[in-house]
Amino acid sequence: MSDKTTFAAESFDQWVSDLNTASLEQKISACFYSKTSGTAQLYTADNWQEIDVSEQPYYFTLISRSLTEKQLANVLGFFAAQGLSVEQVTTKLTQVSKKYTVLVIALRGECQNYSAFKEALLAVSKENQFDGFFQSSQHFQTEWKLACFDMDSTLIQCEVIDELAKAWGIGDQVAEITERAMQGELDFKASFTERLALLEGLSENVLEGIAENLPVTEGLPALMAAFKAKGIKTAIFSGGFTYFAEHLQQEFGFDSIYANSLAIENGKVTGVVQGEIVDAERKAALLHEQADNLRLSTDQVIAVGDGANDLLMLSEAGFGVAFWAKPIVKAKADYSLSGTGLDALIAIL
Repeated sequence: MSDKTTFAAESFDQWVSDLNTASLEQKISACFYSKTSGTAQLYTADNWQEIDVSEQPYYFTLISRSLTEKQLANVLGFFAAQGLSVEQVTTKLTQVSKKYTVLVIALRGECQNYSAFKEALLAVSKENQFDGFFQSSQHFQTEWKLACFDMDSTLIQCEVIDELAKAWGIGDQVAEITERAMQGELDFKASFTERLALLEGLSENVLEGIAENLPVTEGLPALMAAFKAKGIKTAIFSGGFTYFAEHLQQEFGFDSIYANSLAIENGKVTGVVQGEIVDAERKAALLHEQADNLRLSTDQVIAVGDGANDLLMLSEAGFGVAFWAKPIVKAKADYSLSGTGLDALIAIL
C-alpha cells in the first residue's frame, strides 16, 4: 500500500487509543491494524480496499456513533469467547464517516451454532450501543443491485393509518390494532381491512396535509444518494398507501413503488382499497418480481423493514435488515439496525 500517514502503534491497545484521539481528518481516513505485524498504520480511503478480503472466513462490520475502547474491547472479547480469532481491523471510509465510525473486523475460525451466536451478538451489540453485520467472506463481497423498503416506521417515523385515524378522532383505537398487527399478533390483511373501514368519510384534504409533513427517517436522503451513486435500484413495498409512497418517490427518487390504493369518492375516503392488499406474501412476491425484471438473483437484493409483515420479504432478500424493529422481527431477521439511521447501510456498499 502507499500514501501512508504517520499513525504507527506498538500494540493493538495503543492503536485503539490513537484512533480515539486522532484528528477528524484521520478518523475519516482508513486505518488498518494487522495482527501479523502487530502494528497499525493509517492509509488513504482509496487504499483500504486493497486489503485482501478473501483470506478470512468471516467479517463483522461494526457501526458506532461514538466508538470507545470499551465497545471495541467487548466485541473483540466476545469473538474470542466464541472461538473466533481477530486477524485484522480496518476503519472504513464512507459518506457518513463524520457521523459514524465504521470498523471492519476480519475473523478466522468456525461458527458452530449460528442461531445461538446471533442471539448473543445481538445482546452484546445492544449492551455496547453499536450496530453490526456478521457476514461470510463471500457475502461480504456481494455487489448489491436492488434495495426494497417497507415505508411506515421504516422510511418514515410514523404509521400513516394511525395519523389518519388521529385526524378522524379514533387514533387510540386504530393505533392499538396497528401495534398488535406489527407485533405479529393479528393477521395483517384482516386487521388492515378493519382499520381502514373505520376511516370511511375522512376528507381527502387530510391526506394532503399529512403527506406534506411526513417525518422522514434519519439518514434516508444520504442513503438514497449513495444508492444512486452506486447504480442500485430502489423500491417501496408498503402495506400503507400509494398516496404517501408517491410523495416519497417524488422527493427521493425511488425507482418503483407498490402500496395500497386508497379508494376516494367525492373527496371522501370510502374505507376500502382498490385492488390487492399489499401484505407479507405480496411484499415477498414483489421482491422476486423486481429481481426477475432486473435479471438479478435475490442474493443481490437488500430489504429493510420493521414489522411482522416484512419478515417474508427480509427472509427472501440476500441482505434482510430489521430496522428499529419489533422484537419478533429482530429475532428472526439475519441483520438489524437499532441504534443508527438508515444511512448506516452505506457501510455495506
